[in-house]
Amino acid sequence: MRDAKRFIIAFTYLSIVVALGLFVYFTFIKAPETCGDGKKNQNETGIDCGGVCTNVCEENVVGEALEIQEVAFVSGGVGVYDVLSKVYNPNDEIGALSFQYVFILKDASGNVLAEKSGTSFILPQETKSLMELNIPLTGVPATVTFTASNAEWKRFSGYQDKPQINIYQRRYDQISSGAGFGEAYGLVSNESPYDFRSLSVKVILRDEAGKLLAVNMTEMRSVKANEERDFRLLWPAAFPGTVATVEMEADADIYNSDNFMQQHLPGGKFQEFSK
Repeated sequence: MRDAKRFIIAFTYLSIVVALGLFVYFTFIKAPETCGDGKKNQNETGIDCGGVCTNVCEENVVGEALEIQEVAFVSGGVGVYDVLSKVYNPNDEIGALSFQYVFILKDASGNVLAEKSGTSFILPQETKSLMELNIPLTGVPATVTFTASNAEWKRFSGYQDKPQINIYQRRYDQISSGAGFGEAYGLVSNESPYDFRSLSVKVILRDEAGKLLAVNMTEMRSVKANEERDFRLLWPAAFPGTVATVEMEADADIYNSDNFMQQHLPGGKFQEFSK
């Protein structure tokens, strides 16, 4: 009986000491929980965001993988080759702010002759042509592979505002006299209300069966809103086959805010990412 009383007294004393210690710790020692303490606490849904915090948590966007529709190579002249890949983004509202890609050329024995890497971007539901030109090789390529990786996905709002850049008066002519073998012409029309620091123009030539014959590309600088500008691309060396189809693409990186020189509409941004 006496031992039970001692236990109760000791337990009560210990409880008081622990409660007092917790009171002192949480009142005077422990740092208060805030929306800038680098921790997920309070009722936050992420670290220092959501819940009582005014900061909106950035959405962890995951898109379906890019689809590779075509990979091919052609001779670009003596000892150099050009490579092409067609990439499709199957996502309805998600684009890739950036992604990395690699072309690998191999000979008939499977030996790697060259690797060419780069970065690009892609809009929702867009099919994009990626090409690398004038790759020097010491051997003869038999195959080419293409991989795309490390996509940085973003949900795209204002998708209806994607830039309207069209190419008119398209044509290809084989040069009958003078320097060069063939040349392609076109008129680029920036029909969006934005001035772009840089636009890329890509040209793909195919025969009647759709086989790739040649590729080429150029870059235009400081293309203003509603401006029309013509271009001419030259193939100095002959390539086999007869050109039946001429594909042309004009592209502007709208994910890069530095690519916008001026907006000719009041208020708002060209596009925004929802977070």
